[in-house]
Amino acid sequence: MDQQPLLFGPELRRLRLASGYTLGRFSDRVHYSKSHLSQVERGLKPAGPELARLCDSALGAGGRLARLVPQRPSGTAPETLPDPCDEGEEWHMHLSPDGDSWFRPVDRRTLVAGGAASVVALGLGSGPAHTQAPHALRSARLLFDQYRALGQSAPPGALLPTLVAQTHTLRTLARRAAAPLRAELLQLASRYAEFVGWLVQENGDDTGALWWTERSVRLAQAGGDHDLAAYALVRKALIAFYRDDAAHTVELARRAQEAHPPPRIAGLAAQQEAQGHALAGDHSACMRALERAREQLATADSPDGPVIGTVHLPDPVSMITGWCLHDLGRPRAAAAVLDEQIARLPEHALRNQARYGTRRALAHAQAGELDHACTLAGPLLDHAEAVGSATIRTDLRKLKRTLARHTTHRAARELDQRLTAVLHPEPHG
Repeated sequence: MDQQPLLFGPELRRLRLASGYTLGRFSDRVHYSKSHLSQVERGLKPAGPELARLCDSALGAGGRLARLVPQRPSGTAPETLPDPCDEGEEWHMHLSPDGDSWFRPVDRRTLVAGGAASVVALGLGSGPAHTQAPHALRSARLLFDQYRALGQSAPPGALLPTLVAQTHTLRTLARRAAAPLRAELLQLASRYAEFVGWLVQENGDDTGALWWTERSVRLAQAGGDHDLAAYALVRKALIAFYRDDAAHTVELARRAQEAHPPPRIAGLAAQQEAQGHALAGDHSACMRALERAREQLATADSPDGPVIGTVHLPDPVSMITGWCLHDLGRPRAAAAVLDEQIARLPEHALRNQARYGTRRALAHAQAGELDHACTLAGPLLDHAEAVGSATIRTDLRKLKRTLARHTTHRAARELDQRLTAVLHPEPHG
């Protein structure tokens, strides 16, 4: 990291001069102050990923500058996990009235060695599986869509205990059921586990998200569904993306496509690959991946069970196109696309309203439209607080950094104060 200013600064200055920009004109183009850009060029300040991508786009550098900004390494998933129906593993959940709750898997031998002062038995009893399981399967299928809808307006912690319990119930019933019912129970349990993994990531725990993603794959494979392994790579690519790890995002998304999954998973993988290329500043590769995503998703069949991936975006490829254009350093074009797509979002989808609305406000702010950005962002903060998303907070922090460059702008200062309250809430009590 210490070497980054020594490489980035001179290259930025060389490209800027070769393009005929004075420092003042270039400052107007990327909406960073002359003083800040001068310090970056002289190696006195490092460039962040956002500035690098803006400069890349303005100078037509094709990602050359973005590649000079070091990326944080992405995490890795656990290498081995026990069989999803292994009776040697216990799942433990602690529920506290103050909200300080947790889940952890525990090896049964460790549990026996540690003992327990008090245990409330919550088993399923000894009734026959052929009478219990079909009813539980039907109920869990109906509930799954309701949980996903609730996930658009509630914080992850409000849903996770129930979803973990549902996953445990399904895998326990599967252990006692015969084929083909066992396979159906395991496949639905895998969808629940995948949803848990996404919510755990939204709760800010990437390691836990990876654990649950691996668990979902094993449950699916035990139920005869081998396609979820490819989607797990897409989920891992998303985690890498939120860590600004462009190379790992692209690698994982490509591996998912190379597994020749069904069109929907292939389309989601291509979409994620496009976002990785956008982080790297590669416009051509990004647009090609988005086109593949659109082609694959257009041919995807309607699933019999729960839909993999988002169900609350009317046109996911267009929405992600707007996101990619922002990451490619083209905020004005990004804002135009996001304006159109966000108008189509369902009103109840507060999480998506906050997620893509924040990215829209960020695009307008980086395009120099501060008043409009502040007008858009203000109403979104209540949504962001309600859904408690760690990934949305990532973009809120980016918006805050953007506004911090405009200390003389009244609306920006006022919104910055509200952002501080949302990102650093005071403890209750």
